[in-house]
Amino acid sequence: MSDGGMWALALAGGSPLLQLVQALMDFGPVLHWRAPMAALLAVLVALLVDWLWGEPPVRLHPVVYMGQLLGLLGQAIAPRQAQERAYGRFALAALVWCALAAGAWLVYAALQWLLQLAPWWLGAVGAGVLLKPLLSWRMLRSEVLAVEAALGESLEAGRARLSWLVSRDTTQLDAATVRESAIETLAENLSDSVLAPLFWFAVAGLPGAALYRLANTADAMWGYPGWRGQGAQRRHWQWAGKWAARADDVLNWLPARITAAWLALLAGGLSWSGLRRDAAVTPSPNGGWPMGAMARALGVHLSKPGVYQLNSQGRPPQAQDVQRALVLAGRVVWAQALCALLLALGLAAKIAIASMAQGALAHG
Repeated sequence: MSDGGMWALALAGGSPLLQLVQALMDFGPVLHWRAPMAALLAVLVALLVDWLWGEPPVRLHPVVYMGQLLGLLGQAIAPRQAQERAYGRFALAALVWCALAAGAWLVYAALQWLLQLAPWWLGAVGAGVLLKPLLSWRMLRSEVLAVEAALGESLEAGRARLSWLVSRDTTQLDAATVRESAIETLAENLSDSVLAPLFWFAVAGLPGAALYRLANTADAMWGYPGWRGQGAQRRHWQWAGKWAARADDVLNWLPARITAAWLALLAGGLSWSGLRRDAAVTPSPNGGWPMGAMARALGVHLSKPGVYQLNSQGRPPQAQDVQRALVLAGRVVWAQALCALLLALGLAAKIAIASMAQGALAHG
């Protein structure tokens, strides 16, 4: 088997996570040690490119094209007038979502297949470059810092900058609530924009990460329980957006809890029952986990007025709490990378030992 074919078993041809299980359970063909190292290298390249250069140009950004296509199709799917039990709109939106998801999967599966034709290390670097636009840590960090910087200028500037990140009305928020919203955005998107893409890359390679990013973008654009848009663009998403919202909930279920677990661990240990109580009060089945964990880790109160309160006994967040939240989130990102490194090295060693043992038996 060629170098490309060997590492493709773990990266281009399937799931790094399943290959890990295969090696640990000693079933299936003996892989080459390059398989886990290729998957690891792809993750490290993606994080390094993100840290050094951030987002690619708009004309080269796949998520931008996903958003444009979703926006265009959404105008045809969602009705201009409110409709009760619009099952036809629900079915149409679900069908279009599935078609787009299949398209994203096939495109990235084809790209992975092409990468396996290159030497394993070059293919892994290419996979990392393709993975990068599907996750976004540097931009998330920069946007949260920008809210705090604007708030340092004036309350009005902070409100205006926050409005770039959230859909809620920011015009009446005080300084503490602006910071609460910024920290909530950081915590929720730490899961949605960083750990979840890495998780789905581990489960299903580049196609899995691409499908997840499409689902998350569709939820952001379609998954509204009512009206969205202005003027001629105004549409009613009560039924048309249900499939996108539920699909995103399913795909984010485990990543959100992994993010909360990392936050709890790196904060020195938090009560899981307390996190569960906080998570139960938010409308989202997932968002409350990382937000509640961040609130408890910082010792602050986070809320959406009239909707939920997280860590209600905490104090209002101050400027230094935003910085502390960013530091903690950064530790989560790199702890995840370190975990991937240790797993890959351990798996590579196990595969190498198994290969040597198999070779010894063959020549015995």
